[in-house]
Amino acid sequence: MSLSDLIHRPDCRPSTRTRTDLPAASRGRQPKTMEDLTPEQRRNVMRRLDHVREVNTGFRSGDPLAALPHEPLPQYDPETTTLTQRRHAKAAELRKAAAEDPDGAKEHALHQVSFRTLVRWGQGLRCGLIGLADDRWLREASGRRISAEIREALFAVRTETLRRSKLTAKDREFLIHQYVREVFGADVEIPSYDTLKRVWREWFGSTGARQRYVRSAAKAQQLATGRHVVVHRPGQVVALDTTVLPVKVLEDVFGDPVSVHLTLALDVYTHSIVAFRLSLVSDASIDVAMVLRDVMMPLPMRPDWGEDMEWAYPGLPGMVVAEFAGHEVAGLPFFAPETVTTDHGSVYRNHHLVEVQRIIKTNIKPSRVLRPQDKQAVERTFGGVQSLLFAKLLGYQGVDTADRGTDPEADACLTVAEMEHVIATWIVKVWQNRRFDSYAPSWDPGGDHSPNSLFAASMHQGGFALRIPSPDLYYQLLPTHRVMIHGKRGVKIKNLWYDGPALDPYRGQLSSRGGRAKNKYVIHRDPRDPCLVFFQDPRTHDWHTLRWVGLPDEGEMPAFSDARVRDAMRELRRRGLAPKADTELLPILLELIGRNIPVSQWPTQLSKKERTEHAREMAQAAAAAADRPSAATDATDATDKKRRKRQASPPPVVTVPTARAGSDHGRVIPLRWKERAQQGEDAVTRERQRRREAAVPVQPAPPPDLSERLRASSLMALPDDDFDDEQRGATSATAEEEASQ
Repeated sequence: MSLSDLIHRPDCRPSTRTRTDLPAASRGRQPKTMEDLTPEQRRNVMRRLDHVREVNTGFRSGDPLAALPHEPLPQYDPETTTLTQRRHAKAAELRKAAAEDPDGAKEHALHQVSFRTLVRWGQGLRCGLIGLADDRWLREASGRRISAEIREALFAVRTETLRRSKLTAKDREFLIHQYVREVFGADVEIPSYDTLKRVWREWFGSTGARQRYVRSAAKAQQLATGRHVVVHRPGQVVALDTTVLPVKVLEDVFGDPVSVHLTLALDVYTHSIVAFRLSLVSDASIDVAMVLRDVMMPLPMRPDWGEDMEWAYPGLPGMVVAEFAGHEVAGLPFFAPETVTTDHGSVYRNHHLVEVQRIIKTNIKPSRVLRPQDKQAVERTFGGVQSLLFAKLLGYQGVDTADRGTDPEADACLTVAEMEHVIATWIVKVWQNRRFDSYAPSWDPGGDHSPNSLFAASMHQGGFALRIPSPDLYYQLLPTHRVMIHGKRGVKIKNLWYDGPALDPYRGQLSSRGGRAKNKYVIHRDPRDPCLVFFQDPRTHDWHTLRWVGLPDEGEMPAFSDARVRDAMRELRRRGLAPKADTELLPILLELIGRNIPVSQWPTQLSKKERTEHAREMAQAAAAAADRPSAATDATDATDKKRRKRQASPPPVVTVPTARAGSDHGRVIPLRWKERAQQGEDAVTRERQRRREAAVPVQPAPPPDLSERLRASSLMALPDDDFDDEQRGATSATAEEEASQ
């Protein structure tokens, strides 16, 4: 067995019940996230984060450049105090605040903070902000019903026993009975001893700890300080930004010239362009997550790339990297980023990207306001790529409208796929080997250095951690939905039902996950392709694909988006229909996709906006299929596996000859709108045929001929069985003689 096979085995993973680095609320269950907390609990987590920052750095924000007027306080000044002294000072401050306002401190979950609590809070932010949340907030859902009276009694006894010496479970049961009898009367039903014991353990944890440590909080995460960062190694800081590509390209469906968005990920130390993406729509959180995944994945070699573009960094042979990756690797650095610097766009400030930050164990930090130096490297890279590559391509639009050509849209001759290939080839072959002019390292300012040479020098100085993420990382980076599993229909996400054999063991069962969405299962979904969702088995942790139940059993259907689903539901409401299953939704969805227009009339009947929408849906579905792991470990039928195989296969590269500016002669544009329309018609035909076959499972016998029906109803006709062969021959001869006479 090779190392690649051993590393990528789906059954080779540590058990979640024995791992010590996982919080208690994630052992044996799907991992906990910030979305499991209520809004008040999230605010309490942020309050705890402020106190941890002040203990570690002396500043509530964690950054000396964003200090408040009174910061740092003398007892929290890192220049004159130690970490232990600051923790003691913080514990005394919180005790004093709790004594002055006990209700407010309890409401903010800061009423039981000791020195040991602060030590736990400062021992490692390995899982993101969720590490500052108490596991008691996300206790395992047991499915038992506890009345309001028993709940009040449990919390009252809990508060009472915290002040007393250690009591046994029987003693606590006696106190619960006493409280219920005296407060609510003897008519209230009290659960059994075993039930009370299990509920107490689930709500308040184990009672094996020392009584003085019972008030301790859950494990915390270590928070990095906000000191000024000096970049001295690859991957320490990666700058991420998106801009409109200054070159008009042709979309792959209708061949119309469009503008695309270019996302770059730049390593600040080596100035290597470690990842990039082209998209027809403005980038979303899923696109940013896939770019960060590309930073961690080695770039595969392409068929037309030569040996000079292969991995050739010293200290690590290319055959070793290829064995770990499973394919030949191009000469482009890859690593796990430590800090990612972005702008203040909304795409970088949502719950999904916070969860992505926790999964890949990085710190996504927006640049400071009025601090252009935080992101100047990637901005300068955009200008360099524009002057070195984009300005030399047909369809270039210039820096502004005054410098624009007569008709850059007519000059466009490269498709989106071809433009992606051109940029990838130029980065690996030209940019990575280009000599620096003003970005030479401080230890050799006059030397000749390139991104590749700096990366090779860093490998000599500090080594290289060969860490290639598993294919499961794709599923973990997808947005999540918390839903119940229906006994017959599966799971419902965004008005669509999904089902598969993987849900069979959990139909009609509640999840054991606790928190705000307790008793619900987590389903991962790629917004770019609503045809499929992904489910992680809570027991085996294997990933399974769930298909939309409205998909045809055989063949393909055109790609669609969430907006198209909303249009279909709006059309159903307008018609006054209420489909009982998603299979009845398919014809309406296909009608909206194809607009019910003949193939020959598509280019003339559809507006440019509608053509662009169709092209975007196709491009997003193709990007989702390309990102999806090719060797998926899901239990689906043979038809689904064949479908995924066709989706994962790369589109054929079409050679487009160069055309002169303003001339249409010799231009070859791959128009796929006919295939898209025919694909929709075929899907409708196959769905209708399947419904007819399902409605009539047994084919009836054909009706008899008209002559046979008349002969059967005639009184003069005799059965054929009453004649033997000789009599039948004589009768026929007599009939012939009579006819001749």
